Amino acid sequence: MEKKKKLPIGIDEFEKLREEDFYYIDKTGLIRELLSDWGMVNLFTRPRRFGKSLNMSMLESFFSINGKHSCFDGLEITKETEICKEYMGKYPVIAISLKGVEAGDFETAKQMLVMTINSMARKLQKLQEGNVLTEIEKNLYMRLLDYKMSDALLMDSLRIMSELLRKYYGQKVIILIDEYDVPLAKAFENNYYDQMVTLIRGFLSQALKTNENLKFAVLTGCMSISKESIFTGLNNLRVLSVADVEFDEYYGFTEKEVQNLLKYYELESVGDEIKEWYDGYLFGKAEVYCPWDVICFVSKLRSDPEASPQNFWINTSSNNIVRKFIQCAADNGTVRKEIECLVEGDTVTKEIRQELTYREMYDSLENIWSVLFTTGYLTQRGKTADNKFDLLIPNMEIRNIFVLQIMEYFKENVRRDGKTLNQFCNALENGNTEELEQCLTSYLRKTISIRDTFVRKSLKENFYHGIILGILGMKEQWSVASNREAGDGYSDILVETEDMEKGIIIEIKYAHDGDLEKACKTALKQIEELNYEEELHDEGIYKILKYGIGFYKKRCRVIVS
Repeated sequence: MEKKKKLPIGIDEFEKLREEDFYYIDKTGLIRELLSDWGMVNLFTRPRRFGKSLNMSMLESFFSINGKHSCFDGLEITKETEICKEYMGKYPVIAISLKGVEAGDFETAKQMLVMTINSMARKLQKLQEGNVLTEIEKNLYMRLLDYKMSDALLMDSLRIMSELLRKYYGQKVIILIDEYDVPLAKAFENNYYDQMVTLIRGFLSQALKTNENLKFAVLTGCMSISKESIFTGLNNLRVLSVADVEFDEYYGFTEKEVQNLLKYYELESVGDEIKEWYDGYLFGKAEVYCPWDVICFVSKLRSDPEASPQNFWINTSSNNIVRKFIQCAADNGTVRKEIECLVEGDTVTKEIRQELTYREMYDSLENIWSVLFTTGYLTQRGKTADNKFDLLIPNMEIRNIFVLQIMEYFKENVRRDGKTLNQFCNALENGNTEELEQCLTSYLRKTISIRDTFVRKSLKENFYHGIILGILGMKEQWSVASNREAGDGYSDILVETEDMEKGIIIEIKYAHDGDLEKACKTALKQIEELNYEEELHDEGIYKILKYGIGFYKKRCRVIVS
């Protein structure tokens, strides 16, 4: 059997990936496009886990005098012989990542930035060799190794490096800054944003604005921070976002690339499943998959051919923006309906601001729509005549993130409203169907509905099942069990009251035709035919209430027997 290449889970070092026989989807065409259509300072904004860091590592390997250029053997860029002859291995490169510059306070975060510069400077010790640099310049270099450097030196550090490198090698310098916005995001979360903005503004401006030693620069991040905030006076900045056609296929996996990967690992049979869960992003005009998800799921399938798709992306961040969005939308009837449309797979048309400061992110719901778009929780299906975007949830994985946050927010509201909770549970225990209907209707009106038109109709009860479980989960003295039958959605909910003298069986049905009475009777019939009460009898419980509950949109009906 042919030995397959390893899957590059968490590998974002280009040379390591190539030298150690990992599977690589060739994105070296990015180099050609960058050189044929470039700006002095290029900012690529893409959601997390879409290959930004790997592409930056690839650029470093290609341009750097110290790069391992054999790693490009057989790749697309080597067909461009003139480009390779003129640019490959010809430039000193400063490559740093700000991904690790995060802390609970400003001083610690600043020290992390200092250490990032220290680390880069240690890679340039060759500058001390020979007589190309003067003693004064060598001493200046040595100051970049000092972990106690002043704020002024820190802000000027990249420019100083570029000056020394240009003199030493006689070539202008390429600067690569990965995840430039992470320090700002963490500063905003931890309440030292103004201090960090001042520091990062100086840090970037000194290196990128009127730096005569600069050949060109590439930055990456999730968001394009307002020029007025960070890039003040930087007139040579070119922003390439998820909405731009340029470079659209170089971040994320295209359909053809995923099909080739699945064919290589002999997993063509799961193509539709992977497409439903991890495809759907539209960058410019290119429809792409999330690379992280595809690689993680293929790795799972190689170990377990029966593995089901999972939410891999959700574990790479806090998903705080979706939580904030749900909270802000809860009291806005229009936005609640728009979220319901999104979860059902429909589009919502919105004006998008692609440049914001972190302070502006939560200023308005309009700004949150923009952040959801730029960070990958929503994607687009084109622009309208007035330059607005038709937005939608890209795939099942992201939809699940929305559903999870909607249900979590619902549970928080149930927990806060103890009066309605007790009213519901008392009515349930006493067989008071009228009061149960009133409580359920109240809950439904206040929350965001999730009707599963996105998936099979047989799963439509899922949302309502979650609502009931969310309520009952707050009644800590009761034992609540939920059983699930593969393929047919959720079956029943079994409740044992505090003293175990009474059991409650709940069967939920969605009334596709709006006939709530019929749905309730169907539910009760299923309880009888499948003998759900047997499990309670085994526990010695014989006082049993059987509920058939029918739902249709935000209406419900309850019948007890």
